[in-house]
Amino acid sequence: MSDHTVLVTGGAGFIGAHLIDELIANGRKVTVVDDLSTGSRTNVHPDAELRVMDVCDPDIDRIVAETEPSMVFHLAAQISVSRSTREPLLDARINILGSLNLMNALRKHGAPRMVFASTGGAIYGEPERLPVAESDPCRPISPYAASKLAVEQYLETFRASYGFDYSIVRLGNIYGPRQDPHGEAGVVAIFARAMLASETIRIFGDGTDERDYVYVSDAVGAMMRVSEAGRPTAYNVGTGVGTSVNSLAEELSRLTGFTGKKLHAEPREGDLHKVTLDAGKLARNLGWRPKVSLTEGLERTVEFFRTETLREP
Repeated sequence: MSDHTVLVTGGAGFIGAHLIDELIANGRKVTVVDDLSTGSRTNVHPDAELRVMDVCDPDIDRIVAETEPSMVFHLAAQISVSRSTREPLLDARINILGSLNLMNALRKHGAPRMVFASTGGAIYGEPERLPVAESDPCRPISPYAASKLAVEQYLETFRASYGFDYSIVRLGNIYGPRQDPHGEAGVVAIFARAMLASETIRIFGDGTDERDYVYVSDAVGAMMRVSEAGRPTAYNVGTGVGTSVNSLAEELSRLTGFTGKKLHAEPREGDLHKVTLDAGKLARNLGWRPKVSLTEGLERTVEFFRTETLREP
């Protein structure tokens, strides 16, 4: 990447905050666009410039013109599968129209390279085989997954029509410090905070659903490598290993000392049963492999929330 500004949408969120820290540690100048609807100012590195704005706002054009970014990481999104099933129009407005608004502004002002944060945990639907590869069919069963796939397809049409330079990261279930423990997504953060507060844990379904959990520093490392590759393609970011919600809850109980109740609720509409990601393409092409084991990642995450709990009044 050049020394010009890097633009990060959704940079006040969980993954974006860690990405910005890495970019600034590598000497980049960073501008953040975030409406703070779910993100927080405290997540944004003090050396980054924060522009408080909805990604759907037409004024995004002015920000692109002023900052002249050489690289864009597009993370701003509605990220809850369950909310997308309740409010599909909201999901489409943010994830599809917001992305198009940004992409159109970039097209008008020189079309810098863009890395789009898509979903590997939802875009394939219920896979026919595991772990699932990028060449396997995408069969979304939630509006959230459908909106991410739509943006992927728009990116390719922008490449064909305007020479748009992009790459896609299909992320597994990313977890780690600073994840929001009060939202509908992010089960590790939700469980960790609740267990440390001795609150009842709610598990949707029978707890056998499996996901591919990736520690946030590994996800950021993948995004950095992809940003430097310069190839219009999609990469899975995962470990290839599935962990059930029940197993996750047991491990977090051990780490937190939790002995309280775990209640089971009805499964949520749009949730998948099992998905793990084959990240072999990312390993072969860019040399990326996850470095942080699930046990180590959970230990780091619990320690973060333990410290945060002690700080609470």
